[in-house]
Amino acid sequence: MTTAKPLPTSIDETEAFLAGEAYVADRSLATVLFLALRMNRPLFLEGEAGVGKTEIAKVLAHGLGRKLIRLQCYEGLDVASAVYEWNYAAQMVEIRLAEATGETDRERLAGDVFSERFLVRRPILQALEPDAAGPPVLLIDELDRADEAFEAFLLEVLADGQVTIPELGTVRAAAPPIVVITTNRTREIHDALKRRCLYHWVDYPDAARELAIVRLKVPGAAERLSREIVAFVQRLRADDNLFKAPGVAETIDWATALAELDQAALDPDVVSDTLGVLLKYQDDVARIRGSRTVQIVEEIRRQASAAA
Repeated sequence: MTTAKPLPTSIDETEAFLAGEAYVADRSLATVLFLALRMNRPLFLEGEAGVGKTEIAKVLAHGLGRKLIRLQCYEGLDVASAVYEWNYAAQMVEIRLAEATGETDRERLAGDVFSERFLVRRPILQALEPDAAGPPVLLIDELDRADEAFEAFLLEVLADGQVTIPELGTVRAAAPPIVVITTNRTREIHDALKRRCLYHWVDYPDAARELAIVRLKVPGAAERLSREIVAFVQRLRADDNLFKAPGVAETIDWATALAELDQAALDPDVVSDTLGVLLKYQDDVARIRGSRTVQIVEEIRRQASAAA
């Protein structure tokens, strides 16, 4: 039987825990994560797409040996998709069988068809169920894509670790799940929900931390190539007014692609040909391809020579 693994007991242990799971975090993230675990509070992570917010929930689940339950939010998400619904087809079969046997007690029949055996558990309700390995990690991903009405429903779950089902009553977790909420800030989340969480803005990493990430995630990339990739990406984020700046996930993908092409350093022609791995909008690709690529690569090389 799987047993729960202990939670980190200090910020230093939390940093070591994240590093052991190949997640390169700064001290502030390790601090808020430690506090969220210690205080049994949901962790609300905000930041641009691709900076590693979702990965934190995956790391927690894997490192603690817990089940990961993911609720991917989208416009129109409702209680039936996120929490529970009834198996209407099975309920109708039950009603027809009762009618065939002459069952006339409607109150008893209603109690039968709205019992747990006809309940379809969706992610949030699943997260409230006991587990031998300990409370699961509930990832509520990209909450900003859902409607405000769904936010309001979440308040009961986040504040009390429970869900009210009108036909059955209140379902309460014996131990609340570890909740991680992410948002890309396409719209503001209501203060009432944020107040129930510990908040952290996950920013793009600085050059040193991003280089450490590339070294860890793409060990096959040459050292010079890794340095130039990070310098190129950092320059795009800082200097070029892109529609969507590349995230860490794109940096890793690009490093992997260039390593697969046996590149030892950035070549302007290869960079132009592979920009679709790094940038996801045609206007951004067109802005950087060609002369701008050559300019950035030359600037990176001059700065590296000057620093040597």
